[in-house]
Amino acid sequence: MISCITCGMPFEGEHKEMIGLQTMYGPVCTFDSIGDKIKTGEEIFEGGVQFFLSTVAGGDLELAQRLTRKNMNSLPYWQEHLFDGLNGPEATDEEFQEAMTKL
Repeated sequence: MISCITCGMPFEGEHKEMIGLQTMYGPVCTFDSIGDKIKTGEEIFEGGVQFFLSTVAGGDLELAQRLTRKNMNSLPYWQEHLFDGLNGPEATDEEFQEAMTKL
């Protein structure tokens, strides 16, 4: 399965055609790219927080931030492109798995 290097979104189903940018690291979705550039880590982090808030976190901002941090820190791209937003508490494995089952 091919997925976005910056958020992990799989390019399948309704998202099959949502590759916005091809990079030397792999594809980036239309949510995380602008033209021929990847959005900043901070912008992608905020987008992830908003996504989790609206889908699985039930309005819990702190949980949405922890889920986003857990997700982004698991992606190889962010292990090479660190930024301050990735520092801080992460969701537990159980919280993350529970969130993923709700998507």
